[in-house]
Amino acid sequence: MQTSLANGQTLKEMFAAGTAWLEKNVSVINAINVFPVPDGDTGTNMLLTMHSAIEEANQNTDSSASSIAKSIAHGALMGARGNSGVILSQFWRGIAKGLDGKNSFNGRDFALALTEASQIAYEGIVHPVEGTMLTVLRDAARAAEETTKTNFESLLSAMESATNEAKDSVARTPDLLPVLQEAGVVDAGGQGLYILLDGALHFLKKKTDELQCQEPELIAISPSLTPKLTPTTEIETPYGYCIEFLLEGQKLNADNVGKKLRRKGQSVIVAGGSSMLKIHIHSLNPGEVLDYATHLGTLHQIKIDNMDDEYAEFIKAQKKRTPKIGTAIVVVTSGDGLFEVFNSLGATIIVLGGQTMNPSVRELLQAVESAPSDNVILLPNNKNIILTASQVESLSPKKVKVIHTKTVPQGIAALLAFNYEMNLEENSQNMEQAISSVQTIEITRAVRGTQINGQKIKEGQFIAILNDENLIVSSNDTNDISDIIFESLTKADIEKTEMITIYYGAEAQSAEAENIARKIRNKYQTEVEVIRGNQPHYNYIISLE
Repeated sequence: MQTSLANGQTLKEMFAAGTAWLEKNVSVINAINVFPVPDGDTGTNMLLTMHSAIEEANQNTDSSASSIAKSIAHGALMGARGNSGVILSQFWRGIAKGLDGKNSFNGRDFALALTEASQIAYEGIVHPVEGTMLTVLRDAARAAEETTKTNFESLLSAMESATNEAKDSVARTPDLLPVLQEAGVVDAGGQGLYILLDGALHFLKKKTDELQCQEPELIAISPSLTPKLTPTTEIETPYGYCIEFLLEGQKLNADNVGKKLRRKGQSVIVAGGSSMLKIHIHSLNPGEVLDYATHLGTLHQIKIDNMDDEYAEFIKAQKKRTPKIGTAIVVVTSGDGLFEVFNSLGATIIVLGGQTMNPSVRELLQAVESAPSDNVILLPNNKNIILTASQVESLSPKKVKVIHTKTVPQGIAALLAFNYEMNLEENSQNMEQAISSVQTIEITRAVRGTQINGQKIKEGQFIAILNDENLIVSSNDTNDISDIIFESLTKADIEKTEMITIYYGAEAQSAEAENIARKIRNKYQTEVEVIRGNQPHYNYIISLE
């Protein structure tokens, strides 16, 4: 293989190797999060975006660099999830633009394409922040361009310079973002980009065997500031395959099998005895799961369902039951209780998603296209879904308006402001105004120990997020959930609140929620409503109006 001149198939193979390298460290990238809350999904979002990109490229038999780059860019856009996935899709749009019309490319061509990618990625963000994935991409592009001024042809040299600079740039991200410095982490998106480039570099160096037997080198800041990053135990990969089977063997150990399978997927259930185990797992790679299991014994009653297909059927089912309307509302949420709330308030189509489960551009577009109206309002209800949702506006022939709801209570407030007698623009204005009238408190447990704004946080401690921005830690050592709730209510200036709604999650009990509501009523003499949300990860979502 020539590393001075490459065609489209080489480009695809380079970044297929990078994707495999990224996949090995997804859970650790997910754990790099400033707020220690269970929404670390940067690695998952980048991986699923790249899976979609490579899958699209695999369907293109053309060998030209321009054609393959366009396929990768389209696949990345449609598969983009979360902010990191969208930025990655913009990266690929820039690469495709830089390689437009080229059958093959050398080091200088690739360096210029990286510069184009950086410019487009920056342009795609309304308020770009330094010390993020954007900075790492820009620094990598500059290094590649500088190298190719004296070594014009070598793709290997350009990629090596870009990768080395990306590594150094990731290490510098805490110097640019003080919140990273205090939390003792580097930028997760930048870390993921470095690993992706490093995997591509391994391919060019013909060291793909190392991708199989080694782990990527993670970048850390000062050891004294760097916390122990342990992968969160249940970061759910959206969709993929649901795999179920019986495993027959001898001296089977359910605990050991479960531990092994949790490295290969999510939602793992292993039940049975030493001679027969019933196994359930969600995975993007069913072959890997089955290959592991066949080394332990004989498989029976194998069932593999594509959850993307099930999701499509779910969207179709919602469309069938809804007549043609003037303006449709597409909502993103998770938890069957919240599903019922949004459904009762008039949501037309509900997309399953939220914390740790960001829907892709393709899934949101599919929901919008399935909506029985040419006018659609989209409520993402999560800060990390807004950028993804915004891509749909230009992709759909329909008139689509994305209301920037960052939390579930904001989404509910917006939906309550909707008026069927108004047009799309009038409703959009009313709904945008409505979200400013509500405050949100989200209660969860810290997934790791860290320090933020001078506050030391222990793993497992109850913490609160006020209005998706401010982290609140209880001043008491009891770790009583009531303490953090009442401290959060004080910070939210509850005296100005007329109505409080408590949505209790999958890990909370109705009796506990009612008891908390009673204490709030007694202390503040305000109206409090308790609703079962059954949302994952967050014990309580509290709305203040």
